[in-house]
Amino acid sequence: MGGTEEIWTGNWALPYCGAPPLPATIWGRFNPDPVLIVALVILAGTHLYLARRSSIGLWPAAAGWAATAVALLSPLCALSVSLFSARVAQHMLLLLVAMPLVAGALPRWRTIETPAALWSAAVAFLIALWFWHMPGPYEATFRSTPLYWTMHLTLAGSGLALWAALLRQHSPQALAAGLISSVQMGLLGAVIGLSSWPMYRPHYVTSQTWGFTPLGDQQLGGVLMWVPGCLLFLGLTVRSLGLLWRSVEEATV
Repeated sequence: MGGTEEIWTGNWALPYCGAPPLPATIWGRFNPDPVLIVALVILAGTHLYLARRSSIGLWPAAAGWAATAVALLSPLCALSVSLFSARVAQHMLLLLVAMPLVAGALPRWRTIETPAALWSAAVAFLIALWFWHMPGPYEATFRSTPLYWTMHLTLAGSGLALWAALLRQHSPQALAAGLISSVQMGLLGAVIGLSSWPMYRPHYVTSQTWGFTPLGDQQLGGVLMWVPGCLLFLGLTVRSLGLLWRSVEEATV
């Protein structure tokens, strides 16, 4: 354990989620941040209130905010200090579970249903996903709490905007945006998973506590991003294609 402690001394600041956990203590490592808890309660409560007034189903909104809470407040937060794969799992829980559910329960705003909103969200999502998984910016989030939250807010915000647009638009442009999002997320996962060297220094020592080599941990994280991301976005693309084909058939009848 001495090596694990050593990496967080000197030039390394203690990360937002705390020191790297041990397997024996992980289930007691919930995130008790009162500011975050209050913020999530306010956001979820406001969303549920608006959903009820707009006659939108409450369960998707509730499930989406519950998944957000699991990603940010559960021991997954602490585990993400030790394992790159846990940080990716945290991001995938936000981007592929929480944000689609929250987006699907948003009121229908015209600004979401424009091509400009669609492509702006797709580009923002691509930039945020690639930027925060580059070794330099990724490592910086372990040194700075503001950067840590900038990462989560830009990833979740761009993901929410993209899902809100994709779930409401069924045009050829939406089909293309969904396909591009699937390809770029899969490509990033492949780059990370197929790399021959470990890129993420914060996990050089901590991953070994959990029985992984740094490269093995990184490869698992790449697969977690590669496969689920591709499948979900491709599923949405197929759905959009089916709806688009149906609309073409109805127009020709």
